[in-house]
This record gives sequence, C-alpha cells and structure tokens, in this order.
Amino acid sequence: MAQGLIEVERKFVPGPGTEKRLQELGGTLERRVTFRDSYYDTPELSLMRADYWLRQREGSGWELKCPGAASVSGPHTKYMELTAEPAVVAQLCEVLRAEVPGAGGVAAVLGPLGLQEVASFVTKRSAWKLVPRGGDEEERPLRVDLDTADFGYAVGEVEALVQEEAEVPAALEKIHSLSSMLGVLAQETAPAKLIVYLQRFRPQDYQRLLEVYSSKEKPGTEGPDVTLG
Repeated sequence: MAQGLIEVERKFVPGPGTEKRLQELGGTLERRVTFRDSYYDTPELSLMRADYWLRQREGSGWELKCPGAASVSGPHTKYMELTAEPAVVAQLCEVLRAEVPGAGGVAAVLGPLGLQEVASFVTKRSAWKLVPRGGDEEERPLRVDLDTADFGYAVGEVEALVQEEAEVPAALEKIHSLSSMLGVLAQETAPAKLIVYLQRFRPQDYQRLLEVYSSKEKPGTEGPDVTLG
C-alpha cells in the first residue's frame, strides 16, 4: 500500500457547551465550512465490509481510508488515508481483486470496478485545533471537528495525524486526555455520519454492515457499532 499518514480518531456526541470548552482549553477556531461528501462502493458494499471507505469531498477530491493495524482496544480507530489518485486506484484494485488500469484517475475506474454512489450528504463543520497542555510548540496539534449533517445528526471528532506506528500510543493518550477535558465519558461512542445515514435511508445496506461488524470486536472508522469515521 502506498504510504500515507496514520489517522487516529475518536468520535463523540458534542453538547451545547463544547465550543466554549474548546476555547477555555486554548483551542483555536480555524474555519467554519460547508461541504458535500459522496461515498462510493459496490452494490454488495465490498469496500465497506472490508473496512475501506471511498469518499469524494466537494472541493478537495478523493480519499480512501484503509484499516490500520488493530493494536489498542477502545472507543477509537486508526486508519491510513490515501489521497493521491494513483495510490487510491491501486488500492481499490487490490481490495476488489481487479486489474490495475493503465491510466486515468478514480472517476475513470468507478464504472469498470462496479462502484456507485451509496450516500451523499452536506455537512456544516466548525474545525478547531489545539496543542495539548504542556505540549511542545512544534508538536502537531490535535484537531477537533464539530459536524452537523443536513439530515439532522451532530457528531464530534478528536483526531491526531502521525507518520509512524510507534507514535500511535502517544497520540491515543492525547486524544483520551482531551476527550476527558471535553466531558466525554471514557467508553462513550458515537456512530459516524455515514453509518447514521445508511441506517435511516438505506436500512438494507446498514444491515449488511451490521452482519459483518457484529462478529468483530471493533468495527472500523465508519463501522456501524462505533464511533468512527
């Protein structure tokens, strides 16, 4: 797999005082944005059932989230993010056991790989960044996104990006510490927007994912039982 950053994230249910608490902790509001996400998969959800999540975000292109090694249990997930289109295409072909085409980006291989849009929704986001207390000024800040989807679901996410597997435990510690300061209970989980969308509007697809993930200890970032993605 082409190398990308490792995304360690935890989802939670934001409350009316979450933004104020972020300010008190020294967080900086980077931007408020509105965007549309469209997710693609085969009719059988071959990608999602294998814990791969293909998304096209309005204004920022394609992203494929790939499962990271499951090393630490708890209400968080760990993913590799691929955004370079040749790497995304190569990984899609590997997961779907297809021949890698000669040229062309992700859009060009959707048809040949049998991929179609399975979800599309608009999100309003407030994006925050915060350097953990006692942290080094050069330390990569934690990011906190507070999202409200156009179908009425709100979810927050604390995220750290690291380059090496060895950095994951320290990133998790920082995520749990900040989550605690935001009033999130230790084992609290919140489903991803995509999962709630499927549950409400594509219940048969949601059931397909449940059948896969209910037999696993921890679904992936976008996985039904968890918090993630």
